[in-house]
Amino acid sequence: MAAPEDAATPSDALGGARPAQKMTETRTRSGMFGVRGSGDTSGYGGLRLQGWAPAPAERPFGGWFDEFADELGAALDERGVPRAAIEQVTIDRDEMTLYVEPARLHEVARTLRDDPGLRFEFCSGVSGVDYSAPDGAPVGRPLHVVYHLLSMTYRRRVRLEVALDMGDAANPPTVPSVVDVYPTADWHERETWDMYGVVFDGHPALTRILMPDDWDGHPQRKSYPLGGIPVEYKGAEISPPDERRAYS
Repeated sequence: MAAPEDAATPSDALGGARPAQKMTETRTRSGMFGVRGSGDTSGYGGLRLQGWAPAPAERPFGGWFDEFADELGAALDERGVPRAAIEQVTIDRDEMTLYVEPARLHEVARTLRDDPGLRFEFCSGVSGVDYSAPDGAPVGRPLHVVYHLLSMTYRRRVRLEVALDMGDAANPPTVPSVVDVYPTADWHERETWDMYGVVFDGHPALTRILMPDDWDGHPQRKSYPLGGIPVEYKGAEISPPDERRAYS
């Protein structure tokens, strides 16, 4: 997936101001689970998967997307939210994704819910994605949080996405909570915090939901070790994939 451009770059992504580009080839993924060399018993050692990143979209977007973009732009203007809050618009496989400036997420979500021409009343899910490179190559803002919104009034769906730096213990990746806008996001944000370590500022009870309260780390990050961690069930320990016995 293409990383959004620098949020400081002045533009109107809803107006299609960004120049059109062809879909560009990205790194090839080899194998899975970060295993290199021998000892991989996962069955994915020979996997070679080419990556492709859809480019920012330009007008006309097609279908109902143009009408929606115009309405959203006007609604943001009416509420004093800068249009630069939408960092990038991507349309791929007939789906629209709006990359949102993290600090403006709450304002954009409320606008999408409350404006009578938009009416995205329901958030069906919040999830995280870690686009870090398994080989350690630098990736700008690799940690993404994705929000799936549904307008039951107009029978439309859009996706909001924010891109964050990984941060550290002193400065973890942080976005505003949208629980007061979409109450259904409560447990979804807790799960994203649990698995990816994203702090949702303003969440009413941001605690673990899958892992024990005293668990160290966030298991869905690519930097998290695979195996070799004792578990509570009878003191079992599973070796990392590259240390397991090879069946060849």
